[in-house]
Amino acid sequence: MKKFKIIVISVVLLLFLIVILQNTQSVETKLLFAKITMPRAFLLMLTFVFGFIAGLLTTLRLDSKTKKNLFS
Repeated sequence: MKKFKIIVISVVLLLFLIVILQNTQSVETKLLFAKITMPRAFLLMLTFVFGFIAGLLTTLRLDSKTKKNLFS
């Protein structure tokens, strides 16, 4: 099972790397009142990282609630 997880994570990261390398054009991004020009690859990477962090925090919060309910 551990090998399977490593393989899946490796494949997902490889696909992510391919998408990043194919999107090197600059794009203009509007963040509230500011306009920022950055490479599309950087924007995709930021989106991926923020999504990963949000998922991780959500999982940790749900996990702590589950443990709290088990011991109550």
